[in-house]
Amino acid sequence: MAAPKKYPDELRQRAVRLYRESDPKPVIRRLAEQLGVHHEALRNWIRQAEADADERHDRPTSEMAEENRRLRREVTELRRANEILKAASAYFAAELDPTRRRS
Repeated sequence: MAAPKKYPDELRQRAVRLYRESDPKPVIRRLAEQLGVHHEALRNWIRQAEADADERHDRPTSEMAEENRRLRREVTELRRANEILKAASAYFAAELDPTRRRS
């Protein structure tokens, strides 16, 4: 289960929009102080918004990150199922093979 978000999504969207629509661009630290958020949080929100808008390529888009999380969960579940199937296969193989010694 994911940790709860410290800042509401509405605040995040408003802060990013305020930064992107300002001309000249405000200093992130000062804008963060005015909004009551940590400056690194605001910097990360801006970077993510730029990645989502295909303006930067050094980080995945939100959709890609969500798909990666989903695929990791799926791989974990499939590995767990595979281990169960291996154990069941070994158990039934031992039951069906009368020549095999039981320990």
